[in-house]
Amino acid sequence: MRSLTVLRLLTARNMKLYFKDKMTFFMSLLSPLILLVLFVTFLKSVYVSSFNAFIPEGFQVSGQAIDAFTGGWLMSSILGVSSVTVAFCSNIIMVDDKIKGSINDLLVSPVRRDLLAVSYYIANLVTTLIVCLIAMGVGFLYLSAVGWYLSVSDVLFILLDLFLCILFGTALAALVEQFLSTQGGVSAVATLVSSMYGFLCGAYMPISQFAAPIRNFVAFIPGTYGTALLRGHYMNGVLETLEGDLPAELLDGLRDSFDSRLYFFGHQVETWQMYAVLAGSVAALLGLYVLISWRRNRKVR
Repeated sequence: MRSLTVLRLLTARNMKLYFKDKMTFFMSLLSPLILLVLFVTFLKSVYVSSFNAFIPEGFQVSGQAIDAFTGGWLMSSILGVSSVTVAFCSNIIMVDDKIKGSINDLLVSPVRRDLLAVSYYIANLVTTLIVCLIAMGVGFLYLSAVGWYLSVSDVLFILLDLFLCILFGTALAALVEQFLSTQGGVSAVATLVSSMYGFLCGAYMPISQFAAPIRNFVAFIPGTYGTALLRGHYMNGVLETLEGDLPAELLDGLRDSFDSRLYFFGHQVETWQMYAVLAGSVAALLGLYVLISWRRNRKVR
C-alpha cells in the first residue's frame, strides 16, 4: 500500500511539472493537429487519386465512401505516428530531472528506484494519451463531416489500438531517453524519430509500395503492426459497405494496397498476431527500461 502511495505521489509530481509548462503541452498537442491539417490540405487529393486509379472502369464508388476511406487512412497514419513522436516529446520531465539535478535529491530519499522509473513512465503515458485522444476526437469530427462508416465496435477497437500504440511509444521513449541527459540530446532524438518513424511504420506511404527488402525490414518494427491495426479498424466499416458494389477480389486488393493487411515475408499476419507482437514488445521494452534504470540509478547513489 505504501508503494502505491509513493508511486501515485511521484506520478502526480511528474505530471504537475509537465503541465506547469503550458508551451510544452501546447506544442505536443499541436503536432498531431498540424499533421491532420497538412494531410487534408495537401495529401488528401493524392490518396483520392490513388483510390480512383485502383477502381477499374465499370465500377463506381460514392464520393462520401472515398472520403471516408481516405480519411480513415489519414487518421490511422496520424495516430500511429503521434503515439510515438508525442511520447518522445512528453517525456521531458525525466531528462529535466537529470539536467537540474533533481534526480539526485529523489535518489537519496527512501524511494525505490523501480517506483521512480515507473512513475516517469506512467506520467508520460497519461500525458501522451491525453494528447492523442484529443487528436482522435478531432479526427472523428472530420470523419463525421466527410462520411461516417464506423460502428461502435470499430470505435472501441480503435481505442484499444491507440492505447496499445501509446504503451509501445511511451515504453520506447522511456528506454531511449533514459540515456540522455541534455536538452540538445532530447531535441536531436525527437527530431530523428519524428522524421523517420512515419516512414518506417508505413504511416506516410503504404508499405505495399516499398521494395521487397524494405517491406521485410519494416515487418520487424512493432509499431508497424500498431498502425496496421488502426488502419484495419478505421477502414473496416467503409470496406464492408463497398462489398455490395465491388467484387471481393478488388476489396482484397484495396486492403493489401492500403495496408489494412500486413505480410511477414509473404505470409499474412493475422489480427491476433499483431496484438501479440505489440503487447510482447511493450512488455519487453518496459522490462528493459525498469531494469536498466534501476542499475543506472543504483550507480548514481
